[in-house]
Amino acid sequence: MKLHVRKDDQVIVLTGKDQGKKGKIVSAQPEKGRVVVEGVNIVSRHRKATPTVSQGGIIKQEAPIHSSNVMVICPSCKKPTRTAHKVMTDGKFARACKKCGEHIDK
Repeated sequence: MKLHVRKDDQVIVLTGKDQGKKGKIVSAQPEKGRVVVEGVNIVSRHRKATPTVSQGGIIKQEAPIHSSNVMVICPSCKKPTRTAHKVMTDGKFARACKKCGEHIDK
């Protein structure tokens, strides 16, 4: 499944318990259609102390959310937008903002 967002994109969460929160994409999992956004969908994991992990206990970390629940924030107009695909001068495709027309990929 191809995603409309990439790692290091600024996004806003559209639905769920973290609706309206903004953050940067930490990692993308295109095979599952999910993304991990910093500060969003925080879950508690109970970790046992092992020889490699000396400190055990309850650890808070971000869990993946579905990519359809996030929308890219345009770096130039600072608004959430859908992405268009425009042909660049070298013949390659690049993502562009549907609202202002500027390229999202720099």
